Amino acid sequence: MACSSMVKLNAAASSWIGGQQSFNQRPGSACRLPSHRVSVIRAGSYTDELVQTAKSIASPGRGILAIDESNATCGKRLASIGLDNTETNRQAYRQLLLTTPGLGEYISGSILFEETLYQSTTDGKNFVDCLRDENIVPGIKVDKGLVPLPGSNNESWCQGLDGLASRSAEYYKQGARFAKWRTVVSIPCGPSALAVKEAAWGLARYAAISQDNGLVPIVEPEILLDGDHPIERTLEVAEQVWSEVFYYLAENNVVFEGILLKPSMVTPGAEHKEKASPENIAKYTLTMLKRRVPPAVPGIMFLSGGQSEVEATLNLNAMNQSPNPWHVSFSYARALQNSVLKTWQGHPENVEAAQKALLIRAKANSLAQLGKYSAEGEGEDAKKGMFVKGYTY
Repeated sequence: MACSSMVKLNAAASSWIGGQQSFNQRPGSACRLPSHRVSVIRAGSYTDELVQTAKSIASPGRGILAIDESNATCGKRLASIGLDNTETNRQAYRQLLLTTPGLGEYISGSILFEETLYQSTTDGKNFVDCLRDENIVPGIKVDKGLVPLPGSNNESWCQGLDGLASRSAEYYKQGARFAKWRTVVSIPCGPSALAVKEAAWGLARYAAISQDNGLVPIVEPEILLDGDHPIERTLEVAEQVWSEVFYYLAENNVVFEGILLKPSMVTPGAEHKEKASPENIAKYTLTMLKRRVPPAVPGIMFLSGGQSEVEATLNLNAMNQSPNPWHVSFSYARALQNSVLKTWQGHPENVEAAQKALLIRAKANSLAQLGKYSAEGEGEDAKKGMFVKGYTY
């Protein structure tokens, strides 16, 4: 392709239509852009609101409760306590979570599945209003899941760009103010350059579309725990992935002050013979972030990725022992909900106890965000790992 054609591609940065793509020439290649070209960050009508929303979510001592599991995945959670996967049971469980008194002291945002965004309590109060009453920002999962990536090494790509703008506008009307899009990278599968580039480009397009419609995008390229690789290999892949992600975020004129990140912690593979200490995980993770993430980004909201409840909290606490350029916090699903489910067991008489279990885990992670958590007194159940090989959300 001639240089003039490549310049046109870079100027447009928009050749994705219906799953087809054309990626830009990277810096350092033989075909360079004119030196006078300047990337302009757009100032959309929602920019001030996006920045304020991101700051609100990234507030001291608070993090995100992720309850955006698909109906199928939520069904697996319910099955673990002997409940059928019905809308009534899903609604009952999410009502338990979202009506927990005092939750807003520790939780600043909650990611919902589409079904939940439009649901109400049994008393007729919208779940969105339940969150607002606790000063919790409602969020929404917008991706359509993972499918096989042709031409890759048995890897996947995330679908959902088609119709995303109109869906995002409707979610905003319903009260959502941030969005989440999860794609994954597998170290045992390579990862291939194609899979990394596909993940980065998809995240960037989603982020730009979300901001255009008033939603703060959570950028989540999850590096799966699967594998027996050492922590050094995870660091290498994480740096590669985040380098691509921020390159394409910039190409798509995404406002960095109006996004949040949801990275994996840098850990050894789940099947590696040696486990890393919280201090070592913090060292490698913060090294990666400082090398790749601009300080303009307001918040880093880690995923737990199958760690035990206590592991996820200890690792977060270790990362907050000294000041960071960003708010370093949590966006946990299993690491906040596991004890809650076991306490509830689907029985109405256990709701209050289950809500107390949620507050215990939320408070623990709030303390970890402040660097003040201690694992003293934690029960054995909270120390059990939740890793699932090839986990789907």
